[in-house]
Amino acid sequence: MTSSPTTYHADYVVVGSGVAGLRAAIELSSAGSVLVLAKSTLSDSATAWAQGGIAVALSDEDEIGCHEQDTLSAGDGLCRPESVALLVEEGPKYITQLIEWGTEFDRAGTKLAFTREAAHSRSRILHAHGDSTGREISRALLARAHKIPHLHLRAHSFTTGLILEDGRAVGVRFIDENDGSLHEVRALAVLLATGGLGQIYRETTNPEVATGDGMAIAYEAGAVLSDMEFVQFHPTALAIKGAPRFLLSEALRGEGGILRNILLERFMKRYAEAQELAPRDVVARAIVSEMHRTNAQHVYLDMTAKSAEFLQKRFPRIYSTCLSYGLDLATDMAPVSPAAHYMMGGVKTDLWGHTSILGLYAAGETADTGVHGANRLASNSLLEGLVFGARSGQAMVADRRQFSDKLQNGARPVKYKASALPGSPAPRPDSHSHDGASGHATSAVNHSNSSANSSAHLPANSSANLSATSRSAVAHSAKLSAAAASRSATTHAAKSAASAAFVSSSASHSTKSPAAVSAPPEDADATPAIAAALAQIRDLMWRHVGVMRNGKELTAAVAFLENMKLPHSEHPGRHEHELSNLYCLASLMARSALAREESRGSHYRSDFPYRDDDLFQKHSRMQRSKDVTFEP
Repeated sequence: MTSSPTTYHADYVVVGSGVAGLRAAIELSSAGSVLVLAKSTLSDSATAWAQGGIAVALSDEDEIGCHEQDTLSAGDGLCRPESVALLVEEGPKYITQLIEWGTEFDRAGTKLAFTREAAHSRSRILHAHGDSTGREISRALLARAHKIPHLHLRAHSFTTGLILEDGRAVGVRFIDENDGSLHEVRALAVLLATGGLGQIYRETTNPEVATGDGMAIAYEAGAVLSDMEFVQFHPTALAIKGAPRFLLSEALRGEGGILRNILLERFMKRYAEAQELAPRDVVARAIVSEMHRTNAQHVYLDMTAKSAEFLQKRFPRIYSTCLSYGLDLATDMAPVSPAAHYMMGGVKTDLWGHTSILGLYAAGETADTGVHGANRLASNSLLEGLVFGARSGQAMVADRRQFSDKLQNGARPVKYKASALPGSPAPRPDSHSHDGASGHATSAVNHSNSSANSSAHLPANSSANLSATSRSAVAHSAKLSAAAASRSATTHAAKSAASAAFVSSSASHSTKSPAAVSAPPEDADATPAIAAALAQIRDLMWRHVGVMRNGKELTAAVAFLENMKLPHSEHPGRHEHELSNLYCLASLMARSALAREESRGSHYRSDFPYRDDDLFQKHSRMQRSKDVTFEP
């Protein structure tokens, strides 16, 4: 018999501890107690992985109107203009606020240093500690949250569903991963900021936590989702067998990086006038086309024109991570291939984070505000999370006051004490935790699923024409798989030992409170049946709903998912719920992609290769038990 869940009460509940969730929580803390739930550690979010930077029109050479136009152009006719205008107009205010809160963006002397990335007409990308922008923003937000005693954060708390009463969201249910116990939190407003769904694909740059939980539980509750066919594939993920799909930032190409095929030919001029600085969807398709043309598993990103000193200073995490896999970017070309990176669609919201369910809000990658349209402009995602996270918090406070007045006939609204909440106040973050460049990489995703082959074989008659650097790069890449495999084995052994020690320690200290345990037990690993089902979904999505699509393969994907049977458990844990969430979202994405019979932005169909504004300059819309529809 399953025990009843433990119930808590808070004024506001935020699910997710990335930039959107933390910024909203800080905003909410001015009006009551706030509980932030994170399913892993507090820092394990897409925000912390963001390398490239954050786009904002703050330089003397830039204008808000230029940023707006660049965003609209990248969105390929499907951005909501009012959302874009709001993003670029309010962005400078919130970036300035971040700086006031201690965010240390890189500077050239006393001035902020701005760089340029693909599809931007101006240098407007702020970065921090070279390529650790997301981590620095997360650090600053956690530092701010640390000063707020009634803002509590609870790690290792996996949200399984929404609590609805009379059609209104009044709380969430979650599992404490430390002991598997069930809990629920009641509140007058709930914000979903759980990030993206990159783990739905076999190849992805996203962290393990990116399983689309917020989107899935919102959909199951009856919320409207939109534009689920639009997934951005990052063109340049590290493609070394046995290594994670570590993202090699677009800023590398912004600093002069060149793409070459396995014949070492520079090929982007065949696909786009802007060459390496073309929009991400164009570059990703060009790389896939070139891989097919040359029968290769990857292409090369060539940074060898830059010195080791420059690369170490500008891209410290990327440089050291590549070095940990035996790759020196100053002398070796990096094997790269596309990987799933960012979801443009999500839970449909208005400009204040409202969803179609009363009391439920969404922000960040979980939400579809219409800012990104069919293709996100580089480095706009952190800005969106910051701006719309703050706005969602503001709306939740205003709506709560109105709802409380109505509910209590003008009586003073009840406020809940933070001392009754699970979790604890935000910890004090390290002020300069920007080392550990390989920290994310070694814990990153897809160690067992990476399939790209790092060894390139050139035709015999080509080697005589190679430069010394090129020969070194090609020869060096042959050593990478062995080094990565050895390192993976060592890491696995270390994790196994640590896991055994943790389980032993937990068993002898069973009276500890959940908050005292630093990590969930390792015995919660996915069962073979769950792992097999997840691998099927991820492989299917990569092959049939990936960078290039067609009606026949999309139809096959929809049919396969309709007939697929998932393993069931009487007491489902995190892995069962994640599988269910990804299965639900895979079906939505395949159905939306099949319904959109055109090519636009990140959605490319070989059977409908052209954009069709007459029929499809509209947003797809999906709701439980309903067919895909399109609306302006």
